[in-house]
Amino acid sequence: MVKVKICGLTNKEDALKACEYGADLVGFVFAEGSPRSVGPETVKDIVEAVPQGVGKVGLFKDDALEEVEECFLSCDLDHVQLHGDESPAYCAELKEALRKNGKAVGIIKTFKVKDKILGFPAGAYVDAAYYLFDTFHEKMMGGTGIKFDWAVIRDFKGDRPFFLAGGLNQRNVAEAVREVHPYGVDVSSGVEGSVGKKDENKLKEFIQNAKKA
Repeated sequence: MVKVKICGLTNKEDALKACEYGADLVGFVFAEGSPRSVGPETVKDIVEAVPQGVGKVGLFKDDALEEVEECFLSCDLDHVQLHGDESPAYCAELKEALRKNGKAVGIIKTFKVKDKILGFPAGAYVDAAYYLFDTFHEKMMGGTGIKFDWAVIRDFKGDRPFFLAGGLNQRNVAEAVREVHPYGVDVSSGVEGSVGKKDENKLKEFIQNAKKA
């Protein structure tokens, strides 16, 4: 069954609703410049309430390795989502640094998609556990609400399982799962009532429709 990641969470209420309705992972944006960006203290408070077994993901973009490491450890996260131009060497260093602190991290490396997957050297990111494919936008790092042409990755035969993001919502997620066959789906703006605040009905329908597909 497809995994569901609810990203851009900014408050405990939305995070707990996501978990109640069956989300497998909950995501928090630490990258500056995002309207859904949250600080470590907020995330710590939310994570303490998240049920055991639900993965906690921190999203970072071209941050200093030391900052990511400190935030990951202090917030007790399970996964790091790298949303910028982080190199394979950066991934390797981060994974090793967290391993030395006794944390087995699952790195999710994001790649943007236009008419092809941008900046994707096949086989280079050996320290990433997963890839994530999201819609390219010149000004926005994510949460665009715009889907890319799924045909670009429909026959993806990469060396890692991948998450599909970009323009997903409760109405099209089942189609996306059936057409693309991703390991997981990732949504942020598609289940919002307003920026940073999830709509409970959209959230519930998204998770249910993804799981049924």
